[in-house]
Amino acid sequence: MFELHPRLSQDCIQLGRFPLCRLLLMNESRYPWFILVPERNDISEIYQLGAGDQVRLMQESSCLSRTLAELFEADKMNIAAIGNLVPQLHLHHVVRYRGDPAWPGPIWGRYDPLPYGEFALNEIKQKLKVASLHDFFFFD
Repeated sequence: MFELHPRLSQDCIQLGRFPLCRLLLMNESRYPWFILVPERNDISEIYQLGAGDQVRLMQESSCLSRTLAELFEADKMNIAAIGNLVPQLHLHHVVRYRGDPAWPGPIWGRYDPLPYGEFALNEIKQKLKVASLHDFFFFD
């Protein structure tokens, strides 16, 4: 049975899942910041996934990136698998703008998180629902 790392559970809002990955929203409203977590236990690196899961991860990441770039009119999509604090494999997908508070530097550790309000969170969920992400199912 898959278990999400406690730090991801604490810092993120669980939105739903693709066939391989759970989709999370980092509870930091300065940036549209999403995280894909392959639902595989004891995996910390992409190369540890089987060949089919590696391909599926890239498909899901590409689908999410393309959708986010369009929905949020990104200047740049930052995608990273860092994992220094959370050993469970996860890929950050951050929509960046030339005018965002951290531009052009990285967003990690820059500010204390500014959590989403209920209205803003519902707006993001609605945008994703309208986008009809391929093979994606929302959690209720």
